[in-house]
Amino acid sequence: MIKLDKFSESDFDRFISWIDNERFMYQFAGPVFTFPLSHQQLNKYISESNRQVYKVIESATNRVIGHGEISRIDTINKSARLSRILVADVKDRNKGYGKLIIKELLKIGFSDIDLHRIDLGVFDFNKSAIKCYENCGFIKEGLLRDSFVIDNEFYSVYNMSFLKNDWISKDI
Repeated sequence: MIKLDKFSESDFDRFISWIDNERFMYQFAGPVFTFPLSHQQLNKYISESNRQVYKVIESATNRVIGHGEISRIDTINKSARLSRILVADVKDRNKGYGKLIIKELLKIGFSDIDLHRIDLGVFDFNKSAIKCYENCGFIKEGLLRDSFVIDNEFYSVYNMSFLKNDWISKDI
């Protein structure tokens, strides 16, 4: 239903058009970018060696519908972090694409990169994302209370993780 393909400079304008306000950018990307996004920021972003960045393509239509990333790849400790996962168009949300994106990123992480642990951070108010991650098998490890400031308000973030042994025994 979806496939992941390398995110490249030819995807920059589309990606920038999805991030239309600072609050959304921060919720989606954390402090990695500053608003407004620029080609310069994105060139730096895709050039970092411990990061694999993907565009998400709906297979039936060949339409780019989202974005996903494996970051903080640590081959010594066999760990990484899923980051900047997005189904861009509101009309495409709640159709199972998020779970498919997670499944493909986990497959890459555990099979191709040979990781042992993959984690992620999610704002505590993002109930739909938390539900998706839990349905995929991620476990809440803890809450980083009031750890991010957006528009002068503090927000908490759950850290969630998934281990290779759990992935092998689960069929997500």
